[in-house]
Amino acid sequence: MNTSTTLVYDGSFNGFLTAVFMAFDEKINVADIQKNNQTQSGLFSDTETVFTHVEKAKRVWNGIRNKSHNAISNVYFAFLSESEGVEMILYSYIQKLMRTNNGKYLDYADPTVLHIAQLSKKVGREKHRMEAFVRFQLTKDGIYFANIEPDFDMLPLISKHFRDRYADQKWLIYDVKRKYGIYYDLNHVEMVSLNLKDIHHNKMTKNDAFTSEEYEYQTLWNDYFKSTNIASRINPKLHKQHVPKRYWKYLSEKKEAV
Repeated sequence: MNTSTTLVYDGSFNGFLTAVFMAFDEKINVADIQKNNQTQSGLFSDTETVFTHVEKAKRVWNGIRNKSHNAISNVYFAFLSESEGVEMILYSYIQKLMRTNNGKYLDYADPTVLHIAQLSKKVGREKHRMEAFVRFQLTKDGIYFANIEPDFDMLPLISKHFRDRYADQKWLIYDVKRKYGIYYDLNHVEMVSLNLKDIHHNKMTKNDAFTSEEYEYQTLWNDYFKSTNIASRINPKLHKQHVPKRYWKYLSEKKEAV
């Protein structure tokens, strides 16, 4: 009997791609692919730890990209969805992709292919929302700081947008849910591990971490936002579709609503 194996990786995208490389290269009968902090032993499978190897990960990345540029985007976005069991679904997706002569013609009637495409679309939609809804606040250290709390792991996807748009100022975007951030120092963006005890929600009360000028600016923006609204034309249901309520606590124009 060909024993099945659960591959345990470090949780990174390169780690996952390394696991896929091992599975193909060693012809492993894969029972599951799991993050090392979420490991559950199977009754009828062995466990093997995957050590991230960037060159092996690149070979898988290039192999997928050579099949289809759309597929590599789908794989990366779906991985960042953090959906339960997404690794095995992605592994199956990559297997199907590699069997095709042309990755552009994956069968969307296939449940696996459709599921990955749908996950990718959801993550893409959240990416655009994050790029629109991030609100920076100027700290006394001269760094523009923003909290986010997205449904998916967005920081790797939005870093380029903010680096290009705010290239002349230092900024830090912190993911409250995942407890890490991306910091731009005027030269490059780097990931930073943080565990902030004081989460800076959008409150009427002032916080000593931010400058007084920052609160004056927020008051002006809040007043402008209210003055441009036409009460008779407000459609609350439509508004919440475009600006979901879960984002409001981080939007300066929503202080009173929060």
